[in-house]
Amino acid sequence: MSKITILVVDDHQVVRLGLQTLLNIKPDFEVIGQAATAEEAIAAVERLRPQVVLMDLRLPGRSGVDACREIKTRWPDTRVIMLTSYADDELVLEAINAGAEGYVLKRVQDRELIEGIRAVARGEAVLDPAVTSKLMDRVRRAEHEMVDHAFQGLSEREIEVLALVAQGKTNAEIAQTLNLSAKTVGNHVSAILGELCVANRIEAATYAVRHHIERYQPGINRGT
Repeated sequence: MSKITILVVDDHQVVRLGLQTLLNIKPDFEVIGQAATAEEAIAAVERLRPQVVLMDLRLPGRSGVDACREIKTRWPDTRVIMLTSYADDELVLEAINAGAEGYVLKRVQDRELIEGIRAVARGEAVLDPAVTSKLMDRVRRAEHEMVDHAFQGLSEREIEVLALVAQGKTNAEIAQTLNLSAKTVGNHVSAILGELCVANRIEAATYAVRHHIERYQPGINRGT
């Protein structure tokens, strides 16, 4: 059986030795080196060419993210798992942008870490469930902010009218739905076209669909 070669990077010797002992028990794992700093990690990867690097996020001097970025730039086939105590979403995004294939919290169970290493060695990505939840929350917030921004120049009533325009309803149908006069609806449509800088209701409807008006969350300080 071909073994997965691993480099362990952590500034605490006890942690490095503990991980080495845990991983070397597995017949398909071989810890071929240790490092305590980013510079040592980069030098070790150059010398040993491990398949997987278990990288602590916080290291003295340069961070684990910096080391990950250089390793992935110089040796893109090397797989990097950030092993850390921090679930901060900014740090997660930094690590992902640096090229890390995994982000695992140190409180992870032994079995989960082992399976995560195997998954990353196979070419998969691994995120701790707590980290995934935080990232999904961030993505949802970003989506709502994007949608709100797309319609920020419109009043709540104009948003309602535009949503119905996007459904293909005529002014008369919109008037009936919203209990408004057709003239009032026409005025709202004209205002919407001007605010969105579009030429006609078809373009307005296309804009509304493209910017996911169905996800719109009413903001504050809007007109009526």
